[in-house]
Amino acid sequence: MRTVDYSPFYRATVGFDRVFDLLDSVASQSGANGYPPYNIEKAGDNAYRIVMAVAGFAEAELNVTQKENELLVTGQAAPSEGQDEKQYLYRGIAGRNFDRRFQLADHVKVTGAKLANGLLTIELQREIPEEKKPRAIPVQAGQAALTH
Repeated sequence: MRTVDYSPFYRATVGFDRVFDLLDSVASQSGANGYPPYNIEKAGDNAYRIVMAVAGFAEAELNVTQKENELLVTGQAAPSEGQDEKQYLYRGIAGRNFDRRFQLADHVKVTGAKLANGLLTIELQREIPEEKKPRAIPVQAGQAALTH
């Protein structure tokens, strides 16, 4: 496993500790299993979409939760009656329970989720507050910039 030393960045930056912590946590999660498979799409300037393949899960068995800057998607397959009676010759559709976590950037909110054709689509939108948006600063001529 590769490890990255972020100490040179800590010396040259202020206030980016959270970014480096996120990079460390993502690097440590890379060994986790890849179930269920998913895509992350950019749908616009401030719009994103996560599409997860959740074949075999019903809407009631899926849970999408956002807490601060973390999105948690869980699937808990409900045991169906008569499942013990089934004898599989080959079982290629994984129906196991899962927890999938995504770290979200600041001001990214989940705007909706839908399940269709075995795909769970989660819509995300970056909503930057007015006070954080860039604003023009008027430049006034003829006045001293600094006064003592």
